[in-house]
Amino acid sequence: MNQRLPIMVRLAPWLFTIALLVIWEASVYIFKIPTFFLPPPTAVAKAFYDYWWPIYNNSLFTLSTTLIGFALAVGFGLLLGLVIGWSRTIYAGIYPLMIGFNAIPKVAVVPILVLWFGIGFVPAVLTAFLISFFPIVVNVATGLATIEPELEDVLKALGASKLDIMRKVGIPRSLPYFFGSLKVAITLAFVGSVISESIASNYGIGNLMLQAQAQFQVPLIFAGLVALAIEGIVMYWAMAVLERRMTGWAQRSGFAQG
Repeated sequence: MNQRLPIMVRLAPWLFTIALLVIWEASVYIFKIPTFFLPPPTAVAKAFYDYWWPIYNNSLFTLSTTLIGFALAVGFGLLLGLVIGWSRTIYAGIYPLMIGFNAIPKVAVVPILVLWFGIGFVPAVLTAFLISFFPIVVNVATGLATIEPELEDVLKALGASKLDIMRKVGIPRSLPYFFGSLKVAITLAFVGSVISESIASNYGIGNLMLQAQAQFQVPLIFAGLVALAIEGIVMYWAMAVLERRMTGWAQRSGFAQG
């Protein structure tokens, strides 16, 4: 039974996906749902076949803007998280401002980015960055804040400086929080890219879906959604693998092996 469990765990995503597609296809035909309302998976697959080149090109554009914005979010978020976690005064001063900024819908920021940088690549990258850096900052700062005051007092009594405590205790302790936040941030980065592409770009999956909507090509819209889902799943899986490789020591054995 224990030997069969890992195999079933690996097969579970495929089995559930196949079951979902079968139920979806059957529901459309049983209830006679119009294609313009909900296309069956076979119609979506046909749209993939008919428009594979535009989907491929626009997917690459979306992936590139997402990854660049995500990379900026990782660098900036890690740095700002360390700064916030360094001092309670800085934390108290900056954190409310960050919460206020994060509460602003990013779709409202895109027109400002367009005024500054024009339509196209840059607004998509910046929107992906703006929407994905907040989880990284919060998790890094939270990891640093989990240092027990008693432990910090003991280390100071032993002659450790603030920098030593941060470098040898705080940063290692915040690594599980940091790598865990990457899985959330990468999915949010895709959301930011698509938002910008649907408003202020002539390329990308967001723009492709907007054009398909204008032409009432509903299967193509769903094909774009599936393309985004595939990219998101692949990148989430990559971040999960990175998390297990870098912070396997901080995970329970049952999850670390999965």
